[in-house]
Amino acid sequence: MTAPKDFNDRMLSLGLARVSEAAAHASALLIGRGDEKAADQAAVNAMRDQLNMLDIKGVVVIGEGERDEAPMLYIGEEVGNGNGPEVDIALDPLEGTTLTAKDMPNALTVIAMAPRGTLLHAPDVYMDKLAIGPGYPKDVVSLDMSPAERVTALAKARGCKAGDITVCILERPRHEDMIAEVRETGAAIRLITDGDVAGVIHTAEAELTGIDMYMGSGGAPEGVLAASALKCMGGQMWGRLLFRNEDEKGRAKKAGITDLDRIYARDDLVTADVIFAATGVTNGSIVAGVKREPGYLQTETILMRSKTGSVRRMIYRNPIR
Repeated sequence: MTAPKDFNDRMLSLGLARVSEAAAHASALLIGRGDEKAADQAAVNAMRDQLNMLDIKGVVVIGEGERDEAPMLYIGEEVGNGNGPEVDIALDPLEGTTLTAKDMPNALTVIAMAPRGTLLHAPDVYMDKLAIGPGYPKDVVSLDMSPAERVTALAKARGCKAGDITVCILERPRHEDMIAEVRETGAAIRLITDGDVAGVIHTAEAELTGIDMYMGSGGAPEGVLAASALKCMGGQMWGRLLFRNEDEKGRAKKAGITDLDRIYARDDLVTADVIFAATGVTNGSIVAGVKREPGYLQTETILMRSKTGSVRRMIYRNPIR
């Protein structure tokens, strides 16, 4: 399928920001309440309502799960009012449900949109991920390198010592060996408890976030969302699907994936221009969380377009009704 040169991304971008803002507003009422499911459901309901107001013929390709697992925003669900361009939609109504329930940093509402057929239909399995920011030679690091080799190669490309590199890794038992190997190089590690979309995005603004590289395994759907952001901001990313059993391999084949060992570069995960929006729910290093003041809620949204490389940060103050 040949993607259209213009899917009206300039006009749709503001609408996409409204979608992520609505989800953040809805989930904000459940920050610190200890109920992950309720926070996620509130975000899902609000995001779906706003999506159906957009002039698009949209299909959810990264969503809340299969149709029999999720009542709405499931993979394959059609959204939008049926008018306008045909688009793929990748979303995570609440990236960091645990973070929201516990009032911890970096919970986001996240959504990306691209022409139909241009976002990888990643199955709900793990993905081995590696990401760095812009300004480096192509393929300076790779998934085939060991964690230590990646640190050494990136330090050489940057013209610094390994000890000057900071790597972001999701804190999980499966990453214990990786963490130990990275630390042996002298590099610093910033461990995160959840939210690896934010972890990858951090590499695109290393001078602000202090994170030079992201590595480790996490959800494949989140990998597509992270690649969408990096396509807008600049940076390199690679992903390889990881399968624990035959059922997961079956999910991949059902999604149209035939080469189960393929390493996907950023532009394989997102093959055309994309727009991306993320709104803070709890305070984080990318955007501020929802701020409650008497009579209104205030959110910060980052809105990006890969076609122009534009990155906007928008403050939205909305009266509480």
